[in-house]
Amino acid sequence: MVTAVRHLGPNWYAAVMGTAAVATAGAGLPVHVPGLRTACVAVWALSLVLLLALLAARALHWTHHRDQARAHLLDPATAPFYGCLAMALTAVGGGAITVGQDWIGTAAAVVLDAVLFGVGTVVGLAAAVAVPYLMAVRHRAEPSQATPVWLLPLVAPMVSAALGPLLVPHLPPGQARETLLLACFAMFGLSLLATLLMLPLVFARLITRGPLPLALTPTLFLVLGPLGQSTTAVGIFADVAPGVLPPPYSEGFGLLAVLYGVPVMGFALLWSGLATAHVLRARRHGMGFAMTWWAFTFPVGTCVTGAEALARHTGLVVYEILAIGLYGVLVAAWTVAAVRTARGLLNGTLLAAPRPAPAAPRPATARTTSGAVR
Repeated sequence: MVTAVRHLGPNWYAAVMGTAAVATAGAGLPVHVPGLRTACVAVWALSLVLLLALLAARALHWTHHRDQARAHLLDPATAPFYGCLAMALTAVGGGAITVGQDWIGTAAAVVLDAVLFGVGTVVGLAAAVAVPYLMAVRHRAEPSQATPVWLLPLVAPMVSAALGPLLVPHLPPGQARETLLLACFAMFGLSLLATLLMLPLVFARLITRGPLPLALTPTLFLVLGPLGQSTTAVGIFADVAPGVLPPPYSEGFGLLAVLYGVPVMGFALLWSGLATAHVLRARRHGMGFAMTWWAFTFPVGTCVTGAEALARHTGLVVYEILAIGLYGVLVAAWTVAAVRTARGLLNGTLLAAPRPAPAAPRPATARTTSGAVR
């Protein structure tokens, strides 16, 4: 067991995030499907089990393979995945209140969410500072290395911003509720602005350097994370603000939910089309399964919850249809990723040491002097 976890990186927390997203997104669908709520509770319970198993496995990793753990922190391709730890904690915690209370009761769900939200938020804020710092002073990453993975530690506070308000009704009225809500709004701002700084680097690398390596192509869907999660966050702010903040601030959150959410969701749909085109191209060129396929799950789940929030605040049927359609995509992607991950665990390929890259890799594309791919 100790040897098996040597190459178990923080990217594995993405499986927890994707599983929790299936549960929470399904619970908020604007349609009643017999048995769906029960299925969502079961999926949330699975996400909790996965989280506990991974925390134990990662503890073994840090205890017995400290050299490898340090190498992960100093690797610009791996260090950003520490944001996944924070998001896994907060996603499972939020799911406890959303659906888990059906199984463990409201009181236990609130306690579990409070613990996971608190720890996850601290880890997320630390990652949002520490990972960019390491990238600046230790990693020395080149612009050509920019990938959507760099967004992960910056999105973690946005997940806290979106899920923190679920605890607001369970706090004493007055200062406690207002403080938590505005703290979540502050995390919304810091994550949004940090994402706006990083995203141009990712897009510029894509345009000037060509498509990502095949195994990294699914990470293009990670861009949907801050888009969908921020739309979800402003929608939840608007749900919670009345009675917590005085007018006109409470009404302002209602306006923000629509005036911010509609254009951002529009851009999310544009990016999803671009990312899908890249993934289809990568499949034609032989892209096989990797843990990066979990990027098809949680980011899409945030778009489901974002569409659900827009449906609540606009009353438009089109957003209800969008939420239902995206949820179908989410469930399909989660099923494929889960089955392929289980298969890779059973045959040992996913826990094996990474194979060394060839000394002189053959370029996948060629460019003309104008920069066009041919």
